[in-house]
Amino acid sequence: MASLRKARQRGDIDLEAWEDAVLCYGANLLTDLLSGTGCGHRDTPVLDAEGQPMHSIGTRPKTLTTLLGEVTIRRSIFRSATATQTRIPLDETLGVEGTTFSPGVRRMMARAGSRTSFADASEDLSIYARLDVTPKQIQRVAEEVGRRVEDWICSQKPEPRKPGQTPNAPVPATVPKLYVSFDGPGIPVRKTELADSTGKAADGIAKTREAKLGCVFTQTHIDKDGHPVRDPDSTTYVAAIETSTFFGLRIHEEALRRGSDHAKQIVILTDGARYNKTIASTHFPGAVHIIDLYHAREHLAELATSLSLDQAQQTHWSGLLDMGRIEDLLFEAASRIEALSASATQTLELQKKLGYFRENADLMRYADFRLAGHFVGSGVVEAGCRTVIGQRLKHSGIFWGVRGANAILALRCCQFSDRFDDFWEEAA
Repeated sequence: MASLRKARQRGDIDLEAWEDAVLCYGANLLTDLLSGTGCGHRDTPVLDAEGQPMHSIGTRPKTLTTLLGEVTIRRSIFRSATATQTRIPLDETLGVEGTTFSPGVRRMMARAGSRTSFADASEDLSIYARLDVTPKQIQRVAEEVGRRVEDWICSQKPEPRKPGQTPNAPVPATVPKLYVSFDGPGIPVRKTELADSTGKAADGIAKTREAKLGCVFTQTHIDKDGHPVRDPDSTTYVAAIETSTFFGLRIHEEALRRGSDHAKQIVILTDGARYNKTIASTHFPGAVHIIDLYHAREHLAELATSLSLDQAQQTHWSGLLDMGRIEDLLFEAASRIEALSASATQTLELQKKLGYFRENADLMRYADFRLAGHFVGSGVVEAGCRTVIGQRLKHSGIFWGVRGANAILALRCCQFSDRFDDFWEEAA
């Protein structure tokens, strides 16, 4: 620091060089502060997992990468009497067990690795934070933190309250209207992860694995035109590549955490897939279930194309759908199919498309839903599929392992749900 003061007096000012020097000074200061903290006499014995005293086998150096630069510390190492367990108290205290990266550096690596490719994250950290870490190191840290996030979320599973039961934790204010929405975009994975999967294409060969994404948000108000307004910053996410059974439990637990057991009304928004209806009926039996209007319009467009409808007829049927007059739509479509000179195979295919509306008629009463002030579109989860999943996990040329993808999904959901600081504080 004395040399910097002399340079200032001479007017020899190079701010960037000074910043490097101050960082170096900070690393040296941190080394001095940690010097001796993990060695020497201890007032309390170090115990193994069985509660038996451990003995010191000497000290070992360890070089840590910190936000200030590299820092070398010496720590006492303890071993159990049976030589089967080893503990390094200073590593435990500093949160650097099994790693050479400080908590602050790991936090940056996890965040950067979950936001962009590991190669770009490595370059960004080198430029922005002067951290020399490789893409592989970022991948390992980001996925390790992601798995810890998943464990943390699982450890916070809420229990639904029974009537008359006194809650153990403070109860949040009653939620006027809570929405639960979920969808399943595909994620490119390695061929070895596709062995038991079938694709939607004609060849039946899977190209991706479905990552189920769910979101929960609340609505308190409607605008002056009667349209529902999502509460600001109320959306939280969960996601994983897993079966619908496990995902049903996951989204139900998130809804419970958000207050579903004392919400005045719960609304489910999905695309009408069979497993989505199973999740809704299993975990949210009293909820209002709405088929996303835009998915319904896509199915109607496919049916209209198959029937060669003119524009006027398509507009008329679209109006029936928007008003939720599904029985009228079914009657007109069935009459149209009857009038066709179609083969048995073609007729069967058209009836199958019509079955989507027949099976979901009660979930498409859009005029009634709008009158009740409900959202009828799943735009929130659709946006989540693009931002939470697509922007990171659906890049050209990138193929994931399921375990790694799930770790990054957990990390991104935690961040987009504004819970990462809570996780990190508890982890610390």
